Formats: sequence, C-alpha cells, structure tokens
Amino acid sequence: VTHSIPACMGSMAINGKQLDNESPVSIFAVNKCYKTVQEGTFFDGSGFAALVREGYKVRSDVNITLEFRTTAVHGVLLGVSSAKVDAIGLEIVHGKVLFHVNNGAGRITVTYEPRGTNSLCDGKWHKLQANKSKHRISLIIDGNLVHTDNPYIQSTSADTNNPIYVGGYPADVKQNCLTSKSSFRGCLRNLVLTKGQHTELFDFSRAFDLRGVFPHSCPGAEH
Repeated sequence: VTHSIPACMGSMAINGKQLDNESPVSIFAVNKCYKTVQEGTFFDGSGFAALVREGYKVRSDVNITLEFRTTAVHGVLLGVSSAKVDAIGLEIVHGKVLFHVNNGAGRITVTYEPRGTNSLCDGKWHKLQANKSKHRISLIIDGNLVHTDNPYIQSTSADTNNPIYVGGYPADVKQNCLTSKSSFRGCLRNLVLTKGQHTELFDFSRAFDLRGVFPHSCPGAEH
C-alpha cells in the first residue's frame, strides 16, 4: 500500500501510552476531522492542486464541469497555461465567475454575474460548466447560460502543454488567463474535463502536488 488512508483516526496509544496528536513532530497532508462531513475536496485558501504533470493539451475544444462551494468572493478555480500566451482560466472575482481563453490572438472573457454579489459565495453548492469550442466560449452556472463574441475567429486552438492548476497556483508559475492570485477557499467536487469522446474525472488524491488541499472530505456547510 503506497497511499494514505482517507479517514479520521483518534485515541491512538502504543503500549498503553496515549499519543499526543495535537503537537506532532512533523505533519503532512493531515487535517482535523470534521463533525459533519460532505463528499468533495477541501481547499483551505492557502494553496492549490496540480494535476497532469506531463501537461494538458487544451487545443480547439474542451468542456469543464465542476461543483464548488465557498464563502469567499475571490478565488482561482482552474488554470492551464503555456509558456507563450495560449491559456484558459476559471476564477471567482468580486463574486462573479470569469472564464478566460486565449487561443494566441488575444484574451477573451465570458463573465457570469449573479444578481447579488454574494449569491455564489453563500456556502452552498453551485454547478459550473465552461465550454470552449474553437473560438467560441460559454459559461453555464446553475443552469444559466452566458457567452460572448470573439473577434479572433481565425484563432481556434489554445496550444497548452502545462499542468492543470486547481484552486490556485505557485508563485513562480505563469498563468496567462488568470487575473487573481487568491487561492480558492471552500470545497470542489466532480471536476470533469471532456474533449470529444474522451471524458476524464479528476481525483485530487492523485495530484502530483497538493498544498493546503485535503482531497477526501469537506467540512459541513459553513453558516
């Protein structure tokens, strides 16, 4: 067995001596246990998850779906960039959801603006779908569709070959389609990227880098 157990452990004793787990000598990817737990991945607002070490190729088409729950009005959801300008990015800025795409000719943004500033940051689950089809981009939040015109109709492919960063990204990593540096605080679940007939559900416990991210449980809804 090479992976950690997704569970809570307590009252551990060795030879009758109670172990002090409140002040460990060292700690890695261990969080407190929650009284009420929901399925999903908890982001504590300090880090990120890095997926697909060998690089993810967005190219002409990609469909991203996920569910998120947060009480913060700012936070990076997802970014895939290249060393050049090609990139995609999903983020929450001032309570709005922004989906940015740059196919090489310039950044295009589609924005979902809820009626109330905090209506997406209410600690409840919200469904997001971001779609890039050649030069067309759209966002669907809780069933509400928004899209935008793209003047760069000849430019159709985002030629990326870098990891997928979720919930934030390292300070030394360039992200051409994200404006926020704020790490996401809250819970994410059911992250799926679809290209044509190929659908991939991402398991955060398989990320090659996890910082401030706890892949197997979310604390119960914040009030």
